[in-house]
Amino acid sequence: MYTTFIFDLDGTIIDSEQIGLKALQDTLRAQGIEKEIGELRFALGIPGLRTLEILNIADIPTTLESWAAREKPFMKNVPIFPDMLEVITQLPKKGIVTSQTREELQSGFYHLGIEHHFQAIVSADDTIKHKPNPDPLEFGLHLMGCRPEETIYIGDSIYDLRCANAAGVDFGLALWGAKSRSEFEHAQYIFEKPKDILTLC
Repeated sequence: MYTTFIFDLDGTIIDSEQIGLKALQDTLRAQGIEKEIGELRFALGIPGLRTLEILNIADIPTTLESWAAREKPFMKNVPIFPDMLEVITQLPKKGIVTSQTREELQSGFYHLGIEHHFQAIVSADDTIKHKPNPDPLEFGLHLMGCRPEETIYIGDSIYDLRCANAAGVDFGLALWGAKSRSEFEHAQYIFEKPKDILTLC
């Protein structure tokens, strides 16, 4: 059905979201800002810079640096979701479109040694505009030489869904990362587990 499968990274391929949110919570607490983890979930799927802008942080560069420093030791051992690697190896063309920066990818994802499975990896540094804008996904399609109608984007956040819609690409919800179907009524597919993706190839 699809020739190209493009994935979000956090909460879709790797189980990293709680690591990032806890590091953000601790970073804010050090500045005297108390936030529950649930209050910070809006950050999932958008770049850290945008997250801190939304939170009205005064010194964004320093806060970003502190957040990354707290997150880095844990990201080196970030787990892949069960069965995800097996699924990836069975798919045809594969790519990643993530809101992580290249530096963040180097700190975590590349330690897994699975990047060779993907024909393109688009980070937050590759486009000026980010999800939910379609630019990152459209850039991924360009790099892979793929057409939107042949492609599905798989992610776990509302930003992923909106990005796919704006790019004219079908969307599949990674329910193992999203944890809830709420707000995803317009997703073409809802995958309860990674192996469900294999029904599309």
